[in-house]
Amino acid sequence: MSRLLSDDEVSTQLRELPGWRREGDALVATVEAPDFPAAIRIVDAVADEAEQMNHHPDIDIRWRTTSWLLTTHDAGGLTQLDIELAHRISAAARTHGATLGA
Repeated sequence: MSRLLSDDEVSTQLRELPGWRREGDALVATVEAPDFPAAIRIVDAVADEAEQMNHHPDIDIRWRTTSWLLTTHDAGGLTQLDIELAHRISAAARTHGATLGA
């Protein structure tokens, strides 16, 4: 199991994740894709990454907008896995011409 990050560690690492914010024991962001197919391509790209990490996000898809929630359930909060997955989601969003907003 991954170790829980301290509040200071989370705050420091969030500075490197524009568009992400902390909401309780989770990281959240909204990704606005250029169109619906691009939104699905982002979700598909992240699904592959998440499967490789064995760390799966909560995703809500509404037309071209996807909402993401990351937490490490078995650790009871935020771990480095959440930070790493947020970086990968951000990269997938950029690759498909999407913008992030918290």
